[in-house]
Formats: sequence, structure tokens, C-alpha cells
Amino acid sequence: MVMREFQFGQSASRLNSVRSLERLISRGMKNSNNIREQWGRKTEQSRNVCLGLINEGRYEDFHLENTADCFTKCSESGNEPCDLENLQRYWLKFEYHLLESPTSIVNMSFLKAAVQNVSTHISKDLFFSLTPSQVPGLVTEDEHEHPDRVRLPRSLFESLQENRSEVLLAITILDVGPGNLFKGPQLSLEDGSYVLNNRLVGLSLGSIPVRKLAEPLEITFSHQHLPSFQNMALSCVFWDATKGDWSSMGCSTEFRAKRTICRCDHLTFFALLLKPILDQATVQSLIRISQAGCGASMIFLAFTIVLYVVLRCYWQRFKSEDAPKIHVALSMSLFLLNLTFFFNMGYGPQPSGVACRVQAAVFHYFLLCTFTWMGLEAFHLYLLVIKVFNTYFGHYFLKLSFVGWGLPALIIFGTGSADSYGRYTIRDKRNATTLELCWFQEKTAFSALYVTVHGYFLVTSLFSAVVLGLVAWKIFTLPRATTDKEQGPNWKGVLTVLGLSSLVGATWWLAILMPLGWPTIYIFALFNSLQGVFIFCWFTTLYFPRQSTVAFSSSVPQADQVHTTSHE
Repeated sequence: MVMREFQFGQSASRLNSVRSLERLISRGMKNSNNIREQWGRKTEQSRNVCLGLINEGRYEDFHLENTADCFTKCSESGNEPCDLENLQRYWLKFEYHLLESPTSIVNMSFLKAAVQNVSTHISKDLFFSLTPSQVPGLVTEDEHEHPDRVRLPRSLFESLQENRSEVLLAITILDVGPGNLFKGPQLSLEDGSYVLNNRLVGLSLGSIPVRKLAEPLEITFSHQHLPSFQNMALSCVFWDATKGDWSSMGCSTEFRAKRTICRCDHLTFFALLLKPILDQATVQSLIRISQAGCGASMIFLAFTIVLYVVLRCYWQRFKSEDAPKIHVALSMSLFLLNLTFFFNMGYGPQPSGVACRVQAAVFHYFLLCTFTWMGLEAFHLYLLVIKVFNTYFGHYFLKLSFVGWGLPALIIFGTGSADSYGRYTIRDKRNATTLELCWFQEKTAFSALYVTVHGYFLVTSLFSAVVLGLVAWKIFTLPRATTDKEQGPNWKGVLTVLGLSSLVGATWWLAILMPLGWPTIYIFALFNSLQGVFIFCWFTTLYFPRQSTVAFSSSVPQADQVHTTSHE
């Protein structure tokens, strides 16, 4: 009996233990479900925030920070579901909320905003600071004290005097981070384009539309002169809400060494857009095309020089004619330029220090010699075809040689004295080096490079273009003036102009078309590197065989076939 009671008590104890365990498991499952539900609600809420469904129309600090998390969540990886259009609309409406709310200042890490009450009867322009670390505020005109700023013209507020005496102006500085928000199609092509510092500047008068200002507003974005800027095109843009993309319509860009000034004729969100000019694949393709073309040019330029030497030995006329000498001088400068180009674009490590500066100076010298001799070709052509009479110059070719070889030497001496030469680096969108060469130092790229290369090329090219235009006009109008009959196409004249254009450097003029896009860059690299081939074809057509000379000389009176009246 006692034994049975003991067994019954033991069974009851086990049953109570099992029931307790069941209760614990049940309670744990409920807690787990609660945790799972809370986590699901939180995850769903986070997703709804970046879908623009939770915080719409809410602009308290908590909602601003909560929505700002989407700046990084909505990245290119695409792990977070985002509705960029809704999110962008949220931030665009913030300025309207700011103008209607009692809060006039917002000071957060990613957002600085302020509302300013402005009289429409002001007597001068207004300047507001746009320093990212400070709330926008009214400042003086001193650009050194306030490098980031906006200038609102007095005429903007004067145009509103008829309807109101005061207006509320909202100024916003928004850091949108590295994600996809406010990037648009222009920045989603993975070509390295980006918004400077990911910073937007918003200006608004609320419900008052401001468009087509008679005097544009000015926004100054300061920046250091970074090496990567060498390969970037900067443009002032505004956010076009109707297209969901950046646009530059109504805006102009003035680029300076350490700041860029944007002038726009309306109020909205503005930014400074940077787009790469050359990426690594493009640089390598252009180098290969240029090397192949320059190699062919060097071969044909060497043929031109050898042919001149042979004809000079067997043809007495070549000893006294100046035109072939000028052609050969141009061929020599172009040959040496191509040779130094191969050394400068070599695949081995670039020299450093003094050796690099010397290599850059030599390359710069032969580049200027090429420009100079192309200009002298145009000058000689002007004397032969346009001026014709009273063109006596003593020691004519000797004087041309002093200019052709001496003037570039003086420029090189002055540029080298200013310590302008050094290592030049081209970087891609990841700021990785795509090309290194000995050229101008990056710190002097906006002074010595533009003056001694771009400016020099512009002067010689304009002169050559004018002369070639006059020669072409004379070629095509003179035959019709001397005969009464209508003539067909003057193919000899066309070929003559094409031949002369290779001498005065018309292939270099294609550089003007390069901003139009990639195709023009490749066209420039191809045709410009083949200039030596064109010169050889023109030289052989003129002087060898003799029959071709007579045929082409009939197209241009005295062009390239007549002695100048100088003596050496």
C-alpha cells in the first residue's frame, strides 16, 4: 500500500513537471512570436520609410532623421527597396513646410536650413553664407571670408513690390550622401559622374514662382583644385522635378581655380555636377590609335626628308626654292614631336625629378615648333597667293628658321624658369591613375598650359584658317572670273585646298569639336596623328613626278611653285 502511494506521488510529480515545461515552452513561443512580429513591423516600417509611405508630410526632427537614413540605404546595391520619386518629393516639399512652420532654423548634421524675412524695398543685393557646417545666414560681400555663398539680386525682390512689402525666403543645404537619391539618369550611368560633395542648395519663396530673372542669382561653390578635376567637366545644374533629373537650362557655369560660380534665372534646388572627360578604356584606346598613327606619320615624314635630300642633290632648283625647305622644316618638327610622344607615352615607369622636367620641356618645345612652322606655312602661302607683289625679304628662310626654332625656345625658357614642368596624372572615376606622363605640373595647368599651349595654338590656328580661307576663295573664284562659261566641279582646286590644309595644320582644328562627344575625340586622334602621311602625299604630288607639279600648279597661281624674291 505504501509502495502504491509512493508510485502515485511520483507519477503526479512527473505530470506537474511536464505541465510546467509545457507552460514554459508555450510562453517562450509567444515571446518568440512577439519578437518576430515586432521585428517584422520594424522592418516593414523601415521599408515603408524608404518607399516614402510612412513619413510623408511629417518634418519633425525624428521623421527627418528617419528619412535621411535612406540616403545611404538607397544605394546602387539595390538591397533596400526604395521609391526615389517619393523620397525626392519629400525633400522638395520640405522648404514649403519650413516657410509655413513656426520653426525658422533647422540645424542637423545632414540638413541646414533657415527662413529669412526680406523686404522687397531693399537697396542692394543680398548675400547668404552656404558653408556646409553652418546654418545659412546673411553675410557681407567679402568672398574670401565667405567662399560658399549665394547672391540674390535686388531686382528679384523689386519685381515683387506690387503685391507685397515682404517675402519669406527659405535657404536649404542638404547633404544627400553617396546613394541614388537626387542622382537622376545623368548620374546612374556608372560613368563616374557625381554631385560635388553630394550637396544640394535649395532656394524658395514658397508659393511665389520665380522664373526667367532679368538678373540671375549667383551661387558660389568652393572646392580645392583636386587632380581629378583635370579629367572632369563641371556644370551648374538644377533639379527638374518634372523630369526627375538634373538640367542646366537657364544656368551658366564660370569655373575658377578654387571655386565655381553658377548663375541661374530661377529658384529651386541647385548643385554642381562633375562628369568625367576620359575614363581608362577611352584613354588606352586613344593612346593606341595615336601611337599607330604617329608611327605611320614618322615613317612617311622620314620619306619626305629623304626625298627632299635626294631631289636637292639632283635638282638644282631645290637649292634656291624656299617652299620645299619650309615643308621639310615642318616635317622635321613633326617627326621629332612624334618621337618625343612615343617616349612620353611609354609603358615603362616615368622618370622623376629633373629628368621628368627635361622630358616635358622637350615635348613642349617640339609641340610649339610644330605650331610655329604650321603658322609659317600659312605666312608663306599668304605671300605667294594673296600678296604676290613686293615681297622681297633678304635671307628669307634664315629669318623663318629663327622664328620657327627660336621663338619656341624662348617660351620654353620662360616656362621652365617658372618651374611649370613635372608629372601630370590622369585619373578615372575611381580616382585610379590611368595615365602618367611628364608634362605640366597640375598646380600650373590653369596658367602656363593654357597660355603657352592653348593660347599659342589658338593664335596660329586662327591665322592659318584665315589664310587658307582666302586661298580657297581665290582658287574657286579666279577661274570663273577669267572665263565666261560655267564650269563643273573644280576637283583640282579641292585637292589643292586639302593638300594645303595639311601644311597649315587643319587636322589640329578638329580639337575644337572634341566637346561634342566621344566620336569627335577619336576622329581628332586618328586624323591628327596621320598628318605626316598627308604631308608626304602633298610633297610627292608637288615635286615628284614633274607632271603632277604642272597639273596642280595650274589650280593656284604661283602657289608653292614659285620662288620668293628673297636670297640667302
